[in-house]
Amino acid sequence: MSLAEEVDLLRGIALFERMEPSKLKLLAMTSDRVNFRAGAVMMKQGDNGDAAYVIISGKGEVYIDTPGGEIKVAEMGPGQVVGEIAIMIDTPRTATVKTPEGLTALKIPKENFLRLLSSSPQIALEIIRVLAARLENTNAQLRAAVAKQSA
Repeated sequence: MSLAEEVDLLRGIALFERMEPSKLKLLAMTSDRVNFRAGAVMMKQGDNGDAAYVIISGKGEVYIDTPGGEIKVAEMGPGQVVGEIAIMIDTPRTATVKTPEGLTALKIPKENFLRLLSSSPQIALEIIRVLAARLENTNAQLRAAVAKQSA
């Protein structure tokens, strides 16, 4: 894929749609397109977080390890970011992401992702919105689990 095609692809992702063309080009040049086959593990809970991924195509399933076993907590699809928490707060991966079908993603190394956030307020704001929505979803799941136990 040419650089121009990569930039067009990035522009089609909601997270990057308002980004300046020069920054999109730089992002495309400093990131890698990676492919995961069906049944692969994209990242594993507890591993070192070295990059964030923007899903281009396919689906990722997010699991967390608990004393009672692995629990699926989310599904991620095209245009969504995974792996950003570990690099934003310098902690091991907080979840495992599996690919039930083939998945293509843009792998953004930690340093580039943090630089992107600091230089693009609109991207940083969108990431905050994503994280806030995930937190609310987690809270809703916890409320449902507690209500189920109380019943």
